[in-house]
Amino acid sequence: MGAYLLVDLGFGDAGKGLVTDFLVRRLGGGGVVRYNGGAQAGHNVVTPEGRHHTFSQFGAGTFVEGVKTYLSRHVVIHPTALLVEGDLLQQKGVGEVYSRLRISEEALVITPFHQAANRIREIARGKARHGSCGVGVGETVEDALASPKTALRAADLTRSHALRQKLQAIREQKYQQIHPLCSRTSDPLLAQELEIFVRDEVLENWLASIERIKRLELVASDEILKQWMEETEHVIFEGAQGVLLDAEAGFHPYTTWSNCTTHNAEELLRALLPGTTVYRIGISRCYMVRHGPGPLPTETQALPPLISEHNQFNPWQGAVRYGWFDAILARYALQVTGGVDFLAVTHLDLLPRLDEWRYCRAYAPSHDPGENGLAQEGKWLSSLRDQRGLPLAERTRLTEMLGNVQPLLESAPAKEPTVLSALETLLDLPLGIVSRGPCATDVQIRGQYLFTAFRH
Repeated sequence: MGAYLLVDLGFGDAGKGLVTDFLVRRLGGGGVVRYNGGAQAGHNVVTPEGRHHTFSQFGAGTFVEGVKTYLSRHVVIHPTALLVEGDLLQQKGVGEVYSRLRISEEALVITPFHQAANRIREIARGKARHGSCGVGVGETVEDALASPKTALRAADLTRSHALRQKLQAIREQKYQQIHPLCSRTSDPLLAQELEIFVRDEVLENWLASIERIKRLELVASDEILKQWMEETEHVIFEGAQGVLLDAEAGFHPYTTWSNCTTHNAEELLRALLPGTTVYRIGISRCYMVRHGPGPLPTETQALPPLISEHNQFNPWQGAVRYGWFDAILARYALQVTGGVDFLAVTHLDLLPRLDEWRYCRAYAPSHDPGENGLAQEGKWLSSLRDQRGLPLAERTRLTEMLGNVQPLLESAPAKEPTVLSALETLLDLPLGIVSRGPCATDVQIRGQYLFTAFRH
């Protein structure tokens, strides 16, 4: 069996859904494993027939008949949203969506109270928002880390009495944590979210709605994943978000509560099918993109008028922002994830609309005499190092420095051969997959980097 591990080398939105859909079609892959993140994913797929779906929890290969999705123990599920997504896919003509879906017993579960608490915290931050999606992923993970034994997991969805007890306990705990925040601001949205905790029908309606999870027998042990992998030649491990948002190596506080490297996928493979042939594919646009706040050193207003895509402004994350390609951040992402076998570069259809393609491989020295540590090196941040293990205050300071840095931009003709060659040189990696549009038919394998699975 071949396992294809997809990892986003940016802040997310690089095209993981597109590459997943392409690979299951090209390889005849039988399954997609979601190996990190949660219900806040937004992986867009457009089929050759023109159907579109933004995959949130279902694997982005679901449009292809027979392709299964496994939500691993590292995914934080939103069960009611999962059912809504499944029903929507069926309305779009996708068959047997639930028989092709399984959830690990160990997956954490978002409740209405986690989601409301998440939104209240974000609203209360005012202008200092972190860019949360408002789904409740971080709130759920934080609670599980603080109290693993009381965390709500997918296996609990099949145990009615224990589920009710846990849900009531979560409601009480989150209300006690959140209520003081509501007295600090008069934002009407806070009062609206606070009602979630005091209306009994919220709890009862949620319990009633997720009975379908039990009836459909969606929750399973990891043995089912092992069985599925043994039954197919190729499995795609679909990552979520991007390495630059990683919980420990990202730029705090604009991070996610997830390990965004390939670590979780590799752990699952070692436990279930050791010896599997693994291909690690790093995905990047030919420019930078970031949805929401946080540092984006090469941000430019030249790109937004030229880009049209499904991901747009929303009230939680805010605007989608764009920048020129940042080789420093891309190399940092590669370092954090432990390297990849080759690159997949997407959104190359932008190039014909550009007079020149710009990129950054160094930042200007800082002239702020109050900075120390990394700043004293002159070309600080141009040689970023893994932040994992650094004190939180130091990580926050690094984020502030990155937000104020001046990128040294270089230019090249906006011709695809020139850009692809430059990317290979900048990142010292072969480029194996390129995409010139939103559909699998717009994706191409670069001949000189064919690997065994693509030689058929």
